[in-house]
Amino acid sequence: MPIPLFNSIASWLLKKRYHQIELFLKYPLDVQNEVLHQLMDFSKDTVLGRQYGFSDDLKYDEFRERVPLVNYEDIAPLIERSRRGEQNLFWPTPIKWFAKSSGTTNAKSKFIPVSSEALEDCHFKSSKDLLCLYLNNNENSQLFLGKSLRLGGSKELYEDNGTFFGDLSAILIDNMPLWAEYSSTPSSKVSLMGEWDTKLEAIIEESINENVTSLAGVPSWMLVLLNDVMQRTQKNHLFEIWENLEVYFHGGVSFAPYKEQFRKLLPRKNFNYYETYNASEGFFAIQDRNNSEDLLLMLDYGIFYEFIPMTPMGEGQAIPLWEVEIGVNYAVVITTNAGLWRYKIGDTIRFTSKNPYRIRITGRTKHHINAFGEELIIENAEEALKQICIKTNAEIMDYTAAPIFMNGAEKGGHEWLIEFRRPPSDIAYFTEFLDNALKSLNSDYEAKRYNNMTLKMPKVHLARKDLFHDWLRSKNKLGGQHKIPRLSNERTYIEELLQMNN
Repeated sequence: MPIPLFNSIASWLLKKRYHQIELFLKYPLDVQNEVLHQLMDFSKDTVLGRQYGFSDDLKYDEFRERVPLVNYEDIAPLIERSRRGEQNLFWPTPIKWFAKSSGTTNAKSKFIPVSSEALEDCHFKSSKDLLCLYLNNNENSQLFLGKSLRLGGSKELYEDNGTFFGDLSAILIDNMPLWAEYSSTPSSKVSLMGEWDTKLEAIIEESINENVTSLAGVPSWMLVLLNDVMQRTQKNHLFEIWENLEVYFHGGVSFAPYKEQFRKLLPRKNFNYYETYNASEGFFAIQDRNNSEDLLLMLDYGIFYEFIPMTPMGEGQAIPLWEVEIGVNYAVVITTNAGLWRYKIGDTIRFTSKNPYRIRITGRTKHHINAFGEELIIENAEEALKQICIKTNAEIMDYTAAPIFMNGAEKGGHEWLIEFRRPPSDIAYFTEFLDNALKSLNSDYEAKRYNNMTLKMPKVHLARKDLFHDWLRSKNKLGGQHKIPRLSNERTYIEELLQMNN
């Protein structure tokens, strides 16, 4: 099919979906209620459905009372039975695919069920919606006149007991519709390569002469790829290589520490950045406006949402969408069309709007520092580092932070390990600015730092080149979907990294 004709047809089909999106924008609570009732009715004859008495007329309050909140560890035995071929345990249709979670650097892996309904009605639907929302906001887009440069995980798809597991990106690529494959680079063969360094070279070889109009991938790893492209070509910026580049679709980690570095590589004021919020468990939210930091919560993907208020006293009771408040930090709970029931995914968000429901990602429930009541979350850390990099002209590649615990009369503190692409000229000034920025962003941190009462000045170490890369490699976690634990309430990660930094 000629590319201009493909561009016209694809754009027309994607824009038609916007009328369906308008339905849940107008009736969000009705749509969410319908999702819950459909999930229960569809699953009423499964093992879990019979255990909890699911039916399409079960009220939300009854659902909340009957079904417990769960972590992965709570349902791991049931998932393992499903991986070994048992069916109809928590979802009525056969589960053949399991996404090996890459959101953790722990040795223990999670295997998240991916049903055919989740593939079609959540993951693939969200990909089309992302393009739909982008095209709706950019009428003159020529996105489909070229290809999307995608950067996914580095694991192949393995067969095990008649079921398959691998990175979510591998599962999606393996089941990708023809239209998506037609408009993407590199090829599926290269995208599914397992060895990261070899894969980078192959991506560059296949993509460097394509007409790339969009980029898609995790910012930290995409930056590695793009800097390799620049080094290979010796160009001044990416538009000298791909002159029709118009948008970067990103997600997985906060974009804040990397934004200025991308702007130097992509020095056009009208270049667009679109954020997504997705995980192995599902696709949740999409940036629906140009130049916005808010994400539209997508309510018709077969996912029913609940939210747990994160208070200084701990977690509150889970509440449905219709009870949320703007500005409160919530842990996200999902019930999905892949058979996850009241599952705590470990992420925290806050609502910025209820008409429509828009959110910002604030961090992970386990990735924070609260050793002294300071409640430091990733959102605070990312914003502070963003401010410092602008002020000091520094560029950060990766970082992690952990508490320094009190020892006798010695006060506690925070210890940071940062790998810079361009380090600040004065690390003492950088550290002082970091401390002051965190004080301005977090009143609990400020209170604990007052007169060094509980916390002393943070300690910042400069990481050697490729430290985090080597650490991930040592754990067999090297690749496009794996993430550095930014904040930790204990010292396991930072001690390992400091030892490798010597």
